[in-house]
Amino acid sequence: MKRVKDKIAVVTGGAQGIGCGIAKRLVSEGAIVIITDLNAELGRSIQESSSSISFIAHNVTVESDWKKVLESVSKQYGKIDILVNNAGILATEDRQQIENTSLEQWRAVHSVNSDGVFLGCKHGIAVMKKTGGTIINMSSVAGIMGSPSLIAYGASKAAVRQLTKSVAIHCGQKNYKIRCNSVHPGIILTTMGDQVMRVSGGNFEERWDERIAQIPLGEAGTINDIANSVLFLASDEARHITGAELVVDGGRITF
Repeated sequence: MKRVKDKIAVVTGGAQGIGCGIAKRLVSEGAIVIITDLNAELGRSIQESSSSISFIAHNVTVESDWKKVLESVSKQYGKIDILVNNAGILATEDRQQIENTSLEQWRAVHSVNSDGVFLGCKHGIAVMKKTGGTIINMSSVAGIMGSPSLIAYGASKAAVRQLTKSVAIHCGQKNYKIRCNSVHPGIILTTMGDQVMRVSGGNFEERWDERIAQIPLGEAGTINDIANSVLFLASDEARHITGAELVVDGGRITF
């Protein structure tokens, strides 16, 4: 039996990378998935690859966009069962330490990573509280441990971690039957993983080698590792899990 059969899922930032992997994994287990993204060209190409995936252009920092997306999906399908707040950015400049991070970069990173998730939770709850569901917020190990070379990114992901727990408690107290959890990837083999190494400074290949050496399991994670974690939290197997932080980092933060 498929684990999320006939569930209606919205995945932000779903046109590429981890978001695309999540969308395809949910589809493989029976879900109908709506991906949203700023990149319309990529979004349409993913839509064309599967009859179970559709695309809506969406800027997660714009509140009216959130209303449009969620109203459109709920009108077409009658409900939203799964909301994955995945859209995020790492940086807008080539350095992000406390002494060289501009206020503009700080605000840009928080606008997507923090404000976008806040808006998703706020408007997602308004739709989902009628029938229940699950919200999964993409955070990072950078939101748990100190991240001196990614000061804005780490702070934005820490905000997601705390917001998730508050949303989980709120929905429980209101008896909305909405679970809310966060996923915290470590170093993952993606273009954003490459960007982490470049922003951190130094030799690109050496930085990758150094980071992998810090992982007890001895290898970087993959998109499928994160997609499988999201699938678990979206499924009824996680029916009694809310307010949790699922760390997927090969043991890095315990090292």
